[in-house]
Amino acid sequence: MSNLLRAQDGGRGNASSAGPADFALTPGHALPAAVIADLRTDHAGEIGAVRFYQGVLRVTRDPALRSFAERHMATEQAHLRQIEAWLPLTDRSRLLPLWHLAGWLTGAVPALLGPRAVYGTIEAVERFVDCHYQEQIERLAAEPSLGQLRQTLQDCQGDEVAHREEAAAAGGGGDSGPVLRVWGWIVGVGSRGAVAICRRL
Repeated sequence: MSNLLRAQDGGRGNASSAGPADFALTPGHALPAAVIADLRTDHAGEIGAVRFYQGVLRVTRDPALRSFAERHMATEQAHLRQIEAWLPLTDRSRLLPLWHLAGWLTGAVPALLGPRAVYGTIEAVERFVDCHYQEQIERLAAEPSLGQLRQTLQDCQGDEVAHREEAAAAGGGGDSGPVLRVWGWIVGVGSRGAVAICRRL
């Protein structure tokens, strides 16, 4: 039995006779510090994602891109509500105003350059998010009590992969050009840096 399950049992009854379902955690339960740190990064990321699409919608007048942004923003808002159900208010990042601004700028800046730049940005971001969620999902596989949380993250990951694939199709593929490649690199580095900061603040 994992250390988490032992802690949740708290010495009640015979732990060896209980199955994983007896220790299933749901939103509202206290979570290990490492899981809280991961969820803090997810929460900040989903806030950034919502603000990203708000930035796109503030700038672009392209009908197809606006429709894309509105649909995907609704999905990110749903993700945000799911993560907030698991993450207590007191454990959320203390730098949320920064993540709001960073997300908005990451959407608005490429929107100034046109739809292809936005779609390329989405591809870069979602490649990172896919890997970020996958790392958490793999860690949670060792904790049967957190199966519901693991499923939540898998569902979010599936949506993010779909966003990436739809953006790739809408962007037309091909060579993105040096400016967009540099921008994509900046977005990737910024995403990794934001995760590292969010684990602590």
